[in-house]
Amino acid sequence: MKVSSTKTGNKCTLVIDGRIDTLTAPDLEKEVKVNLSGCDKMIFDFSSVEYISSAGLRVLVFVQQELANKGGVVLKGLNSNVEKIMTMTGLNNILTIEK
Repeated sequence: MKVSSTKTGNKCTLVIDGRIDTLTAPDLEKEVKVNLSGCDKMIFDFSSVEYISSAGLRVLVFVQQELANKGGVVLKGLNSNVEKIMTMTGLNNILTIEK
């Protein structure tokens, strides 16, 4: 998994490429924490994410909790498998998913 990040004002965008699983979720969490200060809204570009496990979902829930009173979390570019996981877990009700 590769993660690249950009900041525009108080909005952070993380572009993720690859699988988010037990092995790679800690790397994603580190990148999130590096970018969290100064961000009111975090956008995740999942256009190149093939799969997300419960470890990856935990990272998304953590970010949402941190930014809930600010701009929150936005997920973009979900494939049908990842979108199905978000729906099955109910995370589609607490995270903003943009098509």
